[in-house]
Amino acid sequence: MDYNKKLFQLSLLFLSVLFYSQSDKKELLHGNFTYLLKAKINTQTPDYIHEELFSLHIGENRTFFASVQSLKKDTVMANSIVSTKNPDGSIVMSLKNGTSLPKTKFPYTIIQSNEKIQYFQPVGMAVLTYKEPIIGNWKLIDETKTINTITCKKATVTYKGRNWIAWYSTEIPLPYGPYKFSGLPGLIIKIADEKNEYDFELVKSVPTSELEGKFINIKKTRYTEAIETTQSKFQQALKAHNENIAAVLASSGTTILGGQEKINQRQKELDLNRKYLNPIELE
Repeated sequence: MDYNKKLFQLSLLFLSVLFYSQSDKKELLHGNFTYLLKAKINTQTPDYIHEELFSLHIGENRTFFASVQSLKKDTVMANSIVSTKNPDGSIVMSLKNGTSLPKTKFPYTIIQSNEKIQYFQPVGMAVLTYKEPIIGNWKLIDETKTINTITCKKATVTYKGRNWIAWYSTEIPLPYGPYKFSGLPGLIIKIADEKNEYDFELVKSVPTSELEGKFINIKKTRYTEAIETTQSKFQQALKAHNENIAAVLASSGTTILGGQEKINQRQKELDLNRKYLNPIELE
């Protein structure tokens, strides 16, 4: 069994326990918006633009932001996990034959309230989280533009090494937006950095009349029982995890087919990918 498959099975076992042991908290849904991200995520291929949809679910006091593909993956896993009992009494967790898991470049969940931003992401067998203050240094500009029939106003902000231009609508008096952006006097309809390397735009909204009696359907495994840390320590942990595949496998008692040479090759590929990454946050 190769190390990628083994890592997947270890993650599957860990997540399956959580899926079956936790029920979703029922939180009324007050807004449901879909954003399209267009991003240049790799400097080695500057002409390639990655596109991915994200959901912004707004509750009474907080919002949840996550990749649509990531949320679909949660659903597929929850509906496809099967358990097999071995003669020795042990149980093996696996996916149903033919199951295809949706793929995402962005496995994180961001929860925002009026007081804070909280970021969650799986790292190995754990979910790590860190908190940040909401963005408060917006500059409101007396300029308007119509985007997809919505009248918008302009605002700018410098955040984590990028200069951003946002278009928000007071017609939708919700002070939220995609990613970690919030705090404007209306929903952010579009926001992009000045180099146009990251561009979020609202592409779908569910009418309020269709939200009555519906709940936010985000798996608790994405944000409960997470290990709290700082952003810098989170980045260190993520880097250490990516650079330490062999140790992760060794800790689980795994023997790797192909040996150290195969690990080294995979590690070189990961290192090369990281070298040309163009993250949304530069600082």
